[in-house]
Order: sequence, then C-alpha cells, then structure tokens
Amino acid sequence: MGKVPGWIERLLMPKLNEITGELKALHTRIDAVEKQVTSLRSEMMTKFEAVDGKFEAADAKVDIKFDSLRNEMISRFDAVDRRFEAMDRRFDAVDSRLAELERKVGA
Repeated sequence: MGKVPGWIERLLMPKLNEITGELKALHTRIDAVEKQVTSLRSEMMTKFEAVDGKFEAADAKVDIKFDSLRNEMISRFDAVDRRFEAMDRRFDAVDSRLAELERKVGA
C-alpha cells in the first residue's frame, strides 16, 4: 500500500472535513441537550422536594387534628361514663329503697 492517489484524496478530504464538522456540531448539540436535561432534572427535583414538604406539613396537620379529635372523643366518653356511673348510683339507691319498702311491707 502506498500513497493514496491524489485524486482520491481530493474527492474524500472535503467529505471527511464535512463529516468532521457535522460530528463537532452534533457533539455541541448533544452537550446542549445534556445541559438542558440536567437543568430539568434539577428543577424537577426542587419541585418534588417542595411537594414532599407540603405533604409532610399536611400529614403533620392531619396528625394534630386526629390527636385533637381523639382527645375530644376520650373526653366525651369519660363524660358519658360519669353519667352512667351516676345513673348506676341512682339505680342502686332506688334498689335499696325498693328492698327497704319490700321488707317493711313484708314484715
């Protein structure tokens, strides 16, 4: 293999230079796309983190409301329990009186 004949070189060199230029332009465009993708990724991560923060805040508010509701329900159930206990005492008193009256009547 010797030297490439001059006429082949004259035909191929412009094409090779053109291809080289196109490859460089393509590489530049790929770099630009990579930068855009990186920027979009960063922007999306920022937005996801903001949404995540909002969900955490909402979750905390829901927990507070559930705790408040739980405490309110416990308070109300305690009040109902006290009323039932008072009613039980009254029924016990009525039962005592009835038993006393039955003894008096039976005696």
